[in-house]
Amino acid sequence: MLRRRLGVVFTAALLTPALVLFFLTSPDLSGEQALVQRMAELRERLHHAEMLNQERLQDVILLSRKFNLIIEPAPEGGNVTGFRAALSQETRELLTNLSHNSDMHLPSIYSYLPHLLHTRGATTPAFKLSKGRHSATMVLGVPTVKRQVQSYLMTTLGNLINSMSTEEMEECIIVVFVAEWDLDYVRQVASQIERKFPEHLESGLLEVISPPQSFYPDMDKLRQTLGDPMERVRWRTKQNLDFAFLMMYSQPKGTFYVQLEDDIQTKKGYIATMKKFALQKTSEKKNWFVLDFCQLGFIGKMFKCVELPYLVQFFIMFYNDKPVDWLLDYLIQTKICNLDKDTKHCKKAKENVWIHFKPSLFQHVGTHSSLKGKVQKLKDKQFGKIQLFFPHDNPTASVETQIKPYKAFTLQRAYKGESYFWGLLPQQGDKLQFKFEPPVVLKGFLFRSGNVEHPSDRLYNTTVEVLPTHPLSSLTNYQKEKLKITEDNYVVVGDFDDMGVAEGTIDESFGTIKSLRLNVHVESDNWAILSEIHIETPDSR
Repeated sequence: MLRRRLGVVFTAALLTPALVLFFLTSPDLSGEQALVQRMAELRERLHHAEMLNQERLQDVILLSRKFNLIIEPAPEGGNVTGFRAALSQETRELLTNLSHNSDMHLPSIYSYLPHLLHTRGATTPAFKLSKGRHSATMVLGVPTVKRQVQSYLMTTLGNLINSMSTEEMEECIIVVFVAEWDLDYVRQVASQIERKFPEHLESGLLEVISPPQSFYPDMDKLRQTLGDPMERVRWRTKQNLDFAFLMMYSQPKGTFYVQLEDDIQTKKGYIATMKKFALQKTSEKKNWFVLDFCQLGFIGKMFKCVELPYLVQFFIMFYNDKPVDWLLDYLIQTKICNLDKDTKHCKKAKENVWIHFKPSLFQHVGTHSSLKGKVQKLKDKQFGKIQLFFPHDNPTASVETQIKPYKAFTLQRAYKGESYFWGLLPQQGDKLQFKFEPPVVLKGFLFRSGNVEHPSDRLYNTTVEVLPTHPLSSLTNYQKEKLKITEDNYVVVGDFDDMGVAEGTIDESFGTIKSLRLNVHVESDNWAILSEIHIETPDSR
């Protein structure tokens, strides 16, 4: 009875008239093609509901076993008191029917990570920032760790979100998995995300979690495998278990799961492209296990959430033995390949369940790996070129700076929109100056420092300042008091935030402007890139 009730609840939740109507009348496609795609989506959602049904049933059965002692008959002449006495006859019968005694104990996560048996909270996130969104079409897993040289995370998240439409934001979840045990660092990352993406945290699009250290075995007692040094063994072992934890957390939240990294870039419309491709393969009755949207490592690999347990189990069984991308390949090989056939036959069989999409939707942009000392320069040649600067039609000006440019990445070329500016180690007092010929009325400005390949090469503690052609005599004393004016009569109109961006408007009462400059106030440990220079006039388009 309980099985039927659970099944009815989940199926009814999916097959509401409104949802069926949505599937049949969506404007994205037309006619038969739309119907086929919506039915494929409904089929995948039903599979996901069945998975949740099974998981809840398992929970009920495990819980019912704990009631065995409660529902056993009291000894003859004994008194029945407390909770046992409060159970109704109907409840007793239901628990009795569900309490299956068995001599078989199937393997579980505790078989491979036995230390979890003795640790409370080991499978619960140590930190969690979430609005609890669920029933998503797609869950994107983005693991991140503290990097020695530079972090790409904020740039990656910005690109993932900006490349979605409003509708796609409503059907996706991005789970940022901070794979560190230092909770102060985790909170620091979460705080950065809160400042940069407050509306997306509030809507439930973004979540931030971190694992408890107790989830992991003693990393000093691992076996040395593949002839690797122990530092590398510990690194890949932790990565295997990181992915397993992230997948287990993400599994009930959506229909499809996509594994990403924290140092990637994608293309506009990538969600719609992945969804359409997945539903197309489902409608074609392709029994796929992996859809591959990037040729590198574990980036851009899509799985059905209902099949993630196979992958998680494999990772947990062999976490000490091989890297995560090798384990995926071996799992597919174990599922598909016939030992009586040659490698050519095996490769062809794998192509039926591991399906590649071309051209690639994701590109790896990071250079410095999370493994200390490892430099990773691999690029997906199918992706195409990544935009490293954003050109604009700026007003005529002469430009100058004391910051020495790297090779041909000059400020002059950046201002003209031919490239980006890349300068060596800005010092306190350095300036990047734009003198307008003739003076112009300015409406606003946007300066973006850093780019996707060098996100840490930003301008910090730098102000945006303008020099009006005429004294600010038209302003009231109150207005003048609110302004911050330098000793050489420049007015401070903005500054660079912690993401290396300065954006703002300029009061039209300033009149024409002779000069605009960026004023560096603190010596930098990094080089600086200006990937976007946009000085807006009333005539700008």
